[in-house]
Amino acid sequence: MIKKPWLLLILCLITISVFAHPFYVSISTVDYNSKNKRIEISCRIFYDDLEVALKKQLKQKIDVINPKNKAEADSAISKYIQANFNLMVDGKAKKFKFVGYEVEEDVAWCYFETPQSNPIRTITIVNQLLYQDFKSQSNILHVTIDGKRQSTKLDHPKRSVQLDF
Repeated sequence: MIKKPWLLLILCLITISVFAHPFYVSISTVDYNSKNKRIEISCRIFYDDLEVALKKQLKQKIDVINPKNKAEADSAISKYIQANFNLMVDGKAKKFKFVGYEVEEDVAWCYFETPQSNPIRTITIVNQLLYQDFKSQSNILHVTIDGKRQSTKLDHPKRSVQLDF
C-alpha cells in the first residue's frame, strides 16, 4: 500500500512531462548587412520535429543526425524549408540558396542566403514551418537589418509578418 499517494501523483506527472513534447517552437533569424550585400537566414528546428515534417510532407524518412545519403538529406531539408519559409523584400519575392545544416544537441540549424544589393525598407516573412504537423506550433523570428533588430512570434495559424525598417 502506498502511504503517500501525492508522491506517486507527482512522480507520474514528472514522468509524463519528461516524455511528452510540451511545446513546439522554431527560431529563425534573418540578418542583412549592407557591407556584405547578402541576407543570411538560419532556422533552428528540433531535429525530431523536422524529421516528422519531412516524412509527412515530402514522404521521405530522413535521419537528420546520421543521414544515409547526405545529399538527399540536404535536398529534402532545403525543399521543405523553402516551401514553408518565404521572404519578400520591398514587395519583391526573394529566392534563397541552401548553404547547409548542422545538428547541435537536439536542434537542427539550417542555413540559407540570398544576395541583396539595395537597402531594405520593408521585409515580409511567411513562416509556416511545422504548421501542418503541430497545431500548437510557434515560430519566433529575429530580423536584423543594418544593426536594427525586430523580433516577433507567429503562433499557429498566423503565418506572416511585415516589418518596416
